[in-house]
Amino acid sequence: MTGRMEQGPSILIVDDDGDIRTLVQGVLQRSGMRAQTAASVAAAEPILAEGRTDLMVLDLMMPGEDGLSFCRRLRSASAVPVIMLTAIAEDVDRIVGLEIGADDYLAKPFNPRELVARIKAVLRRHDGTASAPAARHLGVAFRFGPYRLLPDRMALQSLDGKEVVLTSGEFSLLLALVERAPRVLSRETLLDLSRGVATSPFDRSIDSQISRIRRKIERDPREPGLIKTIRNLGYALTVPVVRE
Repeated sequence: MTGRMEQGPSILIVDDDGDIRTLVQGVLQRSGMRAQTAASVAAAEPILAEGRTDLMVLDLMMPGEDGLSFCRRLRSASAVPVIMLTAIAEDVDRIVGLEIGADDYLAKPFNPRELVARIKAVLRRHDGTASAPAARHLGVAFRFGPYRLLPDRMALQSLDGKEVVLTSGEFSLLLALVERAPRVLSRETLLDLSRGVATSPFDRSIDSQISRIRRKIERDPREPGLIKTIRNLGYALTVPVVRE
């Protein structure tokens, strides 16, 4: 990915609204990014298959296969970051989008500058650039419970070496908890640490990502033993962390 990023990241915009595709493409190009567009999932798939997409901006509701279904399929085979566009009233679908692996979301109508900021924040997390949290721990690993977190590789492994697949947002959220264990972190603090862009203080999407992480790392997600919910306060990683 490095060579492409030196020329500007390549963003794929998937939306059936031609005006939105044109608007977003222009904004991204003026921001130094390369932008391709697709009006449907079917049109997006061959572009993604070329392996040159650094991030996808994906509309939730489209004719044919919708964004949720596509994101779910994509996550079974690819770690390409996804920012999902949702209508302002689609709170449930937005949360489902995060649960199935979208890295961030933005409600329509949106400020194009905010979209650019969110794209840059997700790319920083995903690429491990100097401004990303992972870069603070080059060559360092954190061991907790039956896992080892490797920030410079953006990887989570079980102690027997098996990889646990996380999205960039899930990784950043888990790293924030591991770095500060056993402190209790509020939702607002976790959003700020893991997303890096302004978010509504009433945003509950952090709960969706915590649930998704629990399903991946907890023996019983319904009775979590690693990431605890501290009622009215937030979340904490409550097992010992060893820095290696």
